Amino acid sequence: MELYSPEGLRLDGRRWNEIRNFECRINTHPNSSDGSSYIEQGNTKVICMVQGPMEPTLRSQANANKATIEVNLAVANFSTLERKKRSKSEKRMVEMKTTLERTFEQSVMCNLYPRTVIQIDLHVLSQDGGLLAGLTNAITLALIDAGVAMYDYVAAITAGLHDQSPLLDLNGLEELDMSTLTIGVIGKSEKLSLLMLEDKIPLDRLESVLAIAIAGSHKIRDLMDNEVRRHGNIRSSKLVNN
Repeated sequence: MELYSPEGLRLDGRRWNEIRNFECRINTHPNSSDGSSYIEQGNTKVICMVQGPMEPTLRSQANANKATIEVNLAVANFSTLERKKRSKSEKRMVEMKTTLERTFEQSVMCNLYPRTVIQIDLHVLSQDGGLLAGLTNAITLALIDAGVAMYDYVAAITAGLHDQSPLLDLNGLEELDMSTLTIGVIGKSEKLSLLMLEDKIPLDRLESVLAIAIAGSHKIRDLMDNEVRRHGNIRSSKLVNN
């Protein structure tokens, strides 16, 4: 199977610098959480719910200076073609959970919420590449919906290297076949709050892969911002009508 044709087209018809279809919604579960979101990046689908900032159940969990961020990750058995039970102690799951906690400890203004816990529950419904990026984007939107103070959006995307060509926003098949880089960019800047490289990429090609990834994450940030503004307008019009 040819991942990247001589004409410059990929399996799903995209060019090298095009992102997959990106859809997002916030405030999807208003009655069961303080903030919630749903994201589709290609065929990767994620629901995120945020509780808090709230008092921790155990006093030992409380940090006197800042909020503690707790991520719970649940992957549905039907999320991939092969149905298998995934335990929470799976190495990859633990790695993702730790990465997300560290990323958002830097991006949320935790010092504003001492002695509290912000609980983030993630549910993966479908996986088709770019899972860590999808989880990051879902958390960003859910935290905004919960009214948690953040420095800026964290918009994440994957990029890879096929022979000498950098490719943006990889799907599942592409991820299996090439070196994959996931980045989370803070707002419209070029500052990274998340960087995960799955395999080796030649140093002289890394700059071009990073450059398209940053440009792609800015596109994702704009799409997320449009949804937040759309929801904000709906809320404000309801308040005016009432």
